Amino acid sequence: MISFRKELWFTIPTRRAFVNITPQVEDCIRESGVKEGLCLVNAMHITASVFINDDEPGLHHDYEVWLEKLAPHEPVSQYQHNRTGEDNGDRRTVELVVGHRVDEQLVHRRRSARVAR
Repeated sequence: MISFRKELWFTIPTRRAFVNITPQVEDCIRESGVKEGLCLVNAMHITASVFINDDEPGLHHDYEVWLEKLAPHEPVSQYQHNRTGEDNGDRRTVELVVGHRVDEQLVHRRRSARVAR
């Protein structure tokens, strides 16, 4: 069995953003030499998420609105977790819904993976 591992780092300047990482993931797949198998994309930060969907601004807006309704950032006092001195209780709730990993079959087809943080 062939395995390949590579870490990609992203700096997100805002509390939440949608970043299309498809080109970087495709580069990793090409670099690996793997033609068929599984590709695991895992956000290594606890409040980051990864998902597969179209890279379309209208969807990004809809996700932003829905996620803010689901787990609003303000008031930060609504989350007991934030009493530890952090202010990311909302992100930890969102991560439960969106997830922080994607497993995708490699069978010569193209998919889009994004990281949301």
